Amino acid sequence: MAVRKSALFLIAGLMLGGCMQATLEPATDANFTPRDRRLLANAPYAQASIPQAYQRHIVDYHRSEAPGSIVVDSDARHLYYVLPNRKAIRYGVTVGEDALSFWGVAKVGRKEEWPSWVPTADIKRRMPDVPDRVEGGPHNPLGARGIYLYQGNRDTLFRIHGTNQPEYIGQAISSGCIRMTNEDVIDLYNRVKMGAIVVVLAPNQGNAPISPRLAMSTR
Repeated sequence: MAVRKSALFLIAGLMLGGCMQATLEPATDANFTPRDRRLLANAPYAQASIPQAYQRHIVDYHRSEAPGSIVVDSDARHLYYVLPNRKAIRYGVTVGEDALSFWGVAKVGRKEEWPSWVPTADIKRRMPDVPDRVEGGPHNPLGARGIYLYQGNRDTLFRIHGTNQPEYIGQAISSGCIRMTNEDVIDLYNRVKMGAIVVVLAPNQGNAPISPRLAMSTR
């Protein structure tokens, strides 16, 4: 009986992780451009040891979004890029604190390599010492790539982007945007198309790529 209970707990844990099978897909610099290699060769931050739970994996995926869509599970600190045949690439992310987060359905309205950072008025109010503009580069908090979320023709001001603080992957500390390691955001940037659907699950609605109720709510 004890063995049977242990097996049930193991299965339940795998289901809560959003997959029944996961294959580690190690991050590499294979997709780096010459500019990426030059700028990241001497990045002004320490290389972080990302926990395996937040490293890139290929997983089984059971929600209803079409291949090419992005789904962000802020509760679990995971971002899914949906593949054909009910698979997805799962990346670890840093997400915003609850009061600063965006959730809902958006689309990819803009993509940019090594974007400059212009703090929003809200960020300036909360952090008055930040500069008015930071040019693109490894010191920039937006990192190597920016994927800009729009609703209709309106910029939501939330982004999926790289980071100069990879040690915070798996945490909720950002000003609302979704941060990825520079290696992972370059990989995602090369895959996702303009106009792709982005679903950011509301708080307490995550850990559920296998949930039929949530899958129905996003159709």
